[in-house]
Amino acid sequence: MRFYFFVITLCVIGFLSACSNDDAEPESAKNTLSSGNVKTVKYDIDIRPILEKKCVACHGCFDAPCQLKMESSEGLLRGATPLNAYDGTREEAIAPTRLFTDADSLSEWRDKGFYSVLTSSSQQTSLLKKMLDLGRDNNFPANTKLPDSIDISLHRDNTCPIEEDFNDYKSSHPYGGMPFSVTGLTSEEYRLVTEWFAQGAHIHQSVPIVSEDEKSSISKWESYLNQDDDEHKLVSRWLFEHLYLAHLYFRTGVNHYYQLVRSYTPSGSPISLVKTTLPNGDANAPIYYRLRKIEGTIVHKRHITFLFDDALLNQIDDLFFSSEWTVQNLPGYDYIDRSNPFLTFTDIPAEARYEFMLQHAEYFTRTFMRGPVCRGQIATDVIRDNFWVLFQEPKFDLYIQSPAYRHEVNPLLGLPGQDDVLLDTKENWDKYKTDRNSYLEKRNHYYSEASPETASLNAIWNGNGDNTNALLSVFRHFDSASVRRGLIGQIPQTMWWMDYPLFERTYYELVVNFDLFGNVAHQLQTRLYFDLIRNGAEHNFLRLLPADKRQGVLDDWYKGMALIKAYFTYAALDTKTQTANVFKTDDVKNELINDILTRFRAINKDADDPLNRCTTTDCSRVKEDKWIEHADSIFNKLSNTPFQSSKGLKHLPELTFFRVKNGNERTIYSIIRNRYHTNVAFLLGDSLRYDDDKDSLTIYPGILGSYPNFIFDVDSQDLAEFQQQLINVDSDADFDALVVSWGIRRTHPQFWDILHDFTDWQYEHEPHEAGIFDVNRYQNL
Repeated sequence: MRFYFFVITLCVIGFLSACSNDDAEPESAKNTLSSGNVKTVKYDIDIRPILEKKCVACHGCFDAPCQLKMESSEGLLRGATPLNAYDGTREEAIAPTRLFTDADSLSEWRDKGFYSVLTSSSQQTSLLKKMLDLGRDNNFPANTKLPDSIDISLHRDNTCPIEEDFNDYKSSHPYGGMPFSVTGLTSEEYRLVTEWFAQGAHIHQSVPIVSEDEKSSISKWESYLNQDDDEHKLVSRWLFEHLYLAHLYFRTGVNHYYQLVRSYTPSGSPISLVKTTLPNGDANAPIYYRLRKIEGTIVHKRHITFLFDDALLNQIDDLFFSSEWTVQNLPGYDYIDRSNPFLTFTDIPAEARYEFMLQHAEYFTRTFMRGPVCRGQIATDVIRDNFWVLFQEPKFDLYIQSPAYRHEVNPLLGLPGQDDVLLDTKENWDKYKTDRNSYLEKRNHYYSEASPETASLNAIWNGNGDNTNALLSVFRHFDSASVRRGLIGQIPQTMWWMDYPLFERTYYELVVNFDLFGNVAHQLQTRLYFDLIRNGAEHNFLRLLPADKRQGVLDDWYKGMALIKAYFTYAALDTKTQTANVFKTDDVKNELINDILTRFRAINKDADDPLNRCTTTDCSRVKEDKWIEHADSIFNKLSNTPFQSSKGLKHLPELTFFRVKNGNERTIYSIIRNRYHTNVAFLLGDSLRYDDDKDSLTIYPGILGSYPNFIFDVDSQDLAEFQQQLINVDSDADFDALVVSWGIRRTHPQFWDILHDFTDWQYEHEPHEAGIFDVNRYQNL
């Protein structure tokens, strides 16, 4: 990543130089601009809002340029490092650099290679101030494209100069000032920041406020999770490993979030954090489960919320402790315990584990995409651009219902990635691939002897009649992905039907056991095994089709060289065991999916989806204002326009945020471009398998995605004209004219206000889902 975004940070960081933190480094270079009677500039009141508006959108999570994280003052004080957290090619794993976890003081961060961006060793202007001044020299014409010479791509070289290198940096990066390649600070913001520097850039951090209601909830949950009997200890460990990524919140009326952590100290004492790289690492001492308040600005891309209330506590009791069971021996944290959760937690009733994941399926699926991989191609390059996810009813899941089957297959469900010796990669991979394929052979055998009802509509989980987690839609945006409840969009090419072993293995492979700081061997094994999981979920769905039709459907999903890989890598498809479903047409896949849409309509949050699946003349949501109904009908026409007949649609990026205005009102849409791949079976050459004539659009009324690639802002009265102009685009110049009229380029004077209005809109409609969006993928259209 580039220093360019890092600089914006710098802008702010400089401010932090003389922080009142006891361990903070003193600012040696005072800005001399300010003099006379000047009002004191305060961090919380004056500076933090500037950072949240113009810096955090690039400097959040592990993919912050130079690891300069600006969601909190602690990240600013920590500073920057040239060490890249995301590096899928490194031969050796690196030490983790998690803020609030892997170091307790600035001196410890300095020992880990982070350097201050707030101080000047030469008693001159700080690096941050120099970068900010350089940025002021680069004022691009309003709403114009950036020069082609400026590389804003996500994978650009990471340039993180230190103070002594600034002159060289300035010469080689004349456009490298801050903010980088986006509308900068206003004159008033620049004045405040400069005055703050001059005044010493103090940060008087306020003490986190925790209400009495929150304290009561924390005490209740910590008491519950730290009970002494072995059964509660094992369940608490399972819950921790499944909820440690969640932003937990209570029904207290405030938007405060907490994280479940392991501590060496009990409730009532200051938390002494267990700092293992993975959540199932050995603490080598007794541990306690604690709730730690999440500090700093919320960013959307890793904001995975989970409600902690009395209903959840009762649900846990009902699922895990309503029947008698005992722990034979509490598991440890060795190789087997980490790599195979089915053996580790074998004493906990399997149905309880599966039911808990089903009840919260959207949360768990989000962790696959927003978890340790803030930028996602480790997982996303092996999935289609859009597909629907169903789950197997526990009563028809043989892993849940058959102890003999469960005992036989458990040893085959281990997950790769624990061994990261590069030379052993192939040997390890062969072992786990063989185990997985042996498991599928046993699975096919057991299901072939079971009732045909195990492959029927009855075997699809119906959410117990009212849980909308039962039906999910997944959208890939090249190197990120999103999930929403409901079956959204037109009928996709592929479907997943997940049973408990598939669901749990996906979670442990992509979340619990994934080491962001691991080496190429670890990351390669993760990607390859997830490829097998995807294939297994697709095979499971095909069991719902007639046995003699399955291979033909599968061949349509794996074209070209993927057919050869399927022969050598994937387990054989079951083409013998019949389904209990009855079919009336030869188009069995679409017939089945339409039957699913009809049967599960009551729990489908997008049962009608008028923006994408409506084919009548009245295609809009009901009970909306007339201007919104009009917008819906326009977007329905757009989503049903074939890519083959419109060059304009081929100019759209993967994810476009769209604001429609009507006087003082506005509404929001997300336009997702679903790229068609002939297959997703290979690690490299993704673009070689595109067929853009078969791409499609899904238009969602709301927010779907964390990384907008572009924004359009259109008055409702102009929407029909926009739609026609987009469809009729015949050249790059035509599309450029469209963008000039309605697009929001990085240089637009209102870029930041419009971007953050999407967050404001989501806060109004989904307050616990809202956070600042990431613009590292915002394109130069």
